[in-house]
Amino acid sequence: MNRSSVSNGDYMEVMVSPSGPKMLLARLKIGDHKSQFDEDLGRATQKRIRDHQSGRYLLQLCLEKWDIPLDSIEVLRTANRAPYLSWIEGLWRNDTLPGISIGHSGEWAVCALIEAGWWVGIDGEPANRGIQENAFDMMAKGEELDWLRENPNQAIKIWTAKEAVQKAEQLGMNLNPRNINLADYNVHSFHHDDLMVSVAWRKSGGKPRTSEDDLLDATRDAMKDNPDFEIGCQATRNP
Repeated sequence: MNRSSVSNGDYMEVMVSPSGPKMLLARLKIGDHKSQFDEDLGRATQKRIRDHQSGRYLLQLCLEKWDIPLDSIEVLRTANRAPYLSWIEGLWRNDTLPGISIGHSGEWAVCALIEAGWWVGIDGEPANRGIQENAFDMMAKGEELDWLRENPNQAIKIWTAKEAVQKAEQLGMNLNPRNINLADYNVHSFHHDDLMVSVAWRKSGGKPRTSEDDLLDATRDAMKDNPDFEIGCQATRNP
């Protein structure tokens, strides 16, 4: 296990990544952390704010470890609230950035980075957390539900794996966990000390459009429609 000390004496712990695309998986104890990527959560509870800020701070640490220029990027959300990295408007960069995922449960925040061109989802829960049997039919159906009732000790593994898939698909709860067949996805589940951790990954889909994308498309269309179209400015030189 690789540990990196942070300012308040806590440690970012780097966890072992599965084989496949390049990834960075890490966890950090939830605490009074601040990050440049913090969102305004309004009237959220103090616990919710600490969870969120710890996750965003862990993301910042992971990006620093991968030498991603923090002063050039921001964290935005898709229509389904999935977080993603974007170049700050005005830089006119469209090279693809790594995929990200953040989670938190109990006393830990978890974060995953994956190389550009992929989406990733991560979820971590206390390994000894029990899930009531009356909740099983909210996460499984058919033969899987029958198997889960016969193997209730596997519930937390199935729960984290399906949450990881929801995040990797960038759909969240818009993807019903009962309809997720884990055999259809790239999913890896493992114990890290007291945590059950699951990570899922897939090839990335289309990225949300920006105002710069719209301007570039409009310019391209204008150039096609008018061969004399020019970009630039005219300067008048004083005699």
